[in-house]
Amino acid sequence: MTPYTLHRGTAPLLISLPHNGSAIPDDLGARMKRPARRSVDTDWHVAELYDFARSMGASVIKPFASRYVVDLNRPADGHALYPGQTETGLVPTVLFDGSPIYRPGAEPDAVEVADRVKRWWRPYHDALTAELARLRKEFGRVVLWEGHSIRSEVPMLFEGRLPDFNLGTADGASCSPALQERLVALLEGQQDYSFAVNGRFKGGYITRQYGRPDKGIHAVQLELAQVNYMDEQSFEYLPGKAAPTQLLIAELLQACLAETQK
Repeated sequence: MTPYTLHRGTAPLLISLPHNGSAIPDDLGARMKRPARRSVDTDWHVAELYDFARSMGASVIKPFASRYVVDLNRPADGHALYPGQTETGLVPTVLFDGSPIYRPGAEPDAVEVADRVKRWWRPYHDALTAELARLRKEFGRVVLWEGHSIRSEVPMLFEGRLPDFNLGTADGASCSPALQERLVALLEGQQDYSFAVNGRFKGGYITRQYGRPDKGIHAVQLELAQVNYMDEQSFEYLPGKAAPTQLLIAELLQACLAETQK
């Protein structure tokens, strides 16, 4: 199974979709319970949602494997992103509803986890690093946009309904203040979608690791409530719902590109 695909663009914008993949190797699937084999916690259809960005010149990187194989947005050493809060790890063993992924006794051990990091995690991050370096060398400044989505209600991870658009910049550390202000102004200037900035989702490992505004790399994560573009029960993509959502995302991405021109 190929670890990822990378579309190299012509603008200083790289869109990373680390939870887009849903494939699970047969040998792993045989050890999983039935709901897990469906990879139910995938960031469904985010590649389709962001497909328009290629026409903007964006580079796009996405994996094939499910986050259940290895979570590309977690540190390779497995340390917690949100200490004190419930979260899934580098190689998750529970679904977002708290039920087990694996059959009893079939959970991966430390050796298997290390092998998954080598086979799946490392190639994605090597490619991400190389593409950022290419764009940084060509343009001087680059924005790394982390495209994520999640069901609007996940009681294990957060209370109540998630805002529609959840912007994360590691509390302002992963991008310039000017870029964050520009993005927040766009969200404040519309009335169709609720939003939060550095709320429950402040940006995962990729945003925090690669966002180095002092070195010309600005990273932003958008965690989108899936109800805004798909049916959360059937997982069906809904183009009619997706279209206005894409328009706002496009405005945000355009703001990122404008900021790199300063």
